[in-house]
Amino acid sequence: MTQEVMTSTLTMRERTKPVLAIVALVFIADQASKYWLIHGLGLENGVPIRLCEYFALVMAWNRGVSFSMFSHSAEWTPWALTFAAIVISALLLRLALHTPKRAERIGYAMVIGGALGNAFDRARFGAVADFFYAHIGTLGWPAFNVADMAICCGVGILLVALLKAQVK
Repeated sequence: MTQEVMTSTLTMRERTKPVLAIVALVFIADQASKYWLIHGLGLENGVPIRLCEYFALVMAWNRGVSFSMFSHSAEWTPWALTFAAIVISALLLRLALHTPKRAERIGYAMVIGGALGNAFDRARFGAVADFFYAHIGTLGWPAFNVADMAICCGVGILLVALLKAQVK
């Protein structure tokens, strides 16, 4: 039996447990890292911690979305973004539970876990806590967090699965 045929015969319960486990793992890793970086390392004081020439830990509150877009929007924006993240996560969960492909379920679960981690920050703080800052001199990538990494990896997995399906 091929992997695709075997996974298409999984029951909804057999699909749900691993998806929810990945969502929970990403969410917990994101929130735990944020707690540790803020409270354990004291990044809330605003003093960056240089790890090497090209990477530092910083405290950046992102009030918008990717790359701080919409960060200067209305007071209700964090709530709208939180609501949107929850709705989109619910839709992605439906897709994850109905795809026969394991890689797609993993990709969707990583995106959901990351989206919920950032949504939780918006609901609590009105902004998302970002810490990791990669740079070369003064040229740098916007600060990011574990949730952002999970979202990017999940989207990457979904893209590879899509390209693989197109090649067949």
